[in-house]
Amino acid sequence: MPTYQRFEELPVWQEAIILAERCEDFLDEAADRLTWSKRDQIDRASLSVSNNIAEGFERGTTNELLAFLYIARGSTGEVRSMLCYFERRPKLAHLKPQITQLKVTAESCSRQLGAWANRYKTRVSPVCATSMTKAGPTIKSRRPAKRGPRNSSNSSPSTCRPAIPADRKPPHAEGGGLNLKSKI
Repeated sequence: MPTYQRFEELPVWQEAIILAERCEDFLDEAADRLTWSKRDQIDRASLSVSNNIAEGFERGTTNELLAFLYIARGSTGEVRSMLCYFERRPKLAHLKPQITQLKVTAESCSRQLGAWANRYKTRVSPVCATSMTKAGPTIKSRRPAKRGPRNSSNSSPSTCRPAIPADRKPPHAEGGGLNLKSKI
């Protein structure tokens, strides 16, 4: 099992940097065919992926790491959405192979980030499940509800607490490096 001491060693960070570099190359080729705002948006979103991975890795708690992994994953979605738009534009048809390769790289980053976050999510909150609704994420308790008057020990969605304190440091912040059981 590899142990990571620096974010630069993480395979997902390395792939995210490749995504940012390739997006910049794409923007150089498409510069005269895109508005400044679209170029700026995809440029910022693509670099945001690696930056948020790095910032999360350097943070002191598992909850902060998770938050930044999800932000990074959201940025991969933003990059893919913009690439889907560019793919539909006739004036960018000559760049379609490059756009397709960028989408593949962004999807790979997203999958790796999701797998990494899921490993930590189960460590942080083994008795709570998060589900997505149209209104956003909701937390549901996996424990059966207790009967009788509600009290602080009742495990309802509003009192569902992470099993690991929010201020607990992730394994790599304790000096031992980040040890991933499976390849991300």
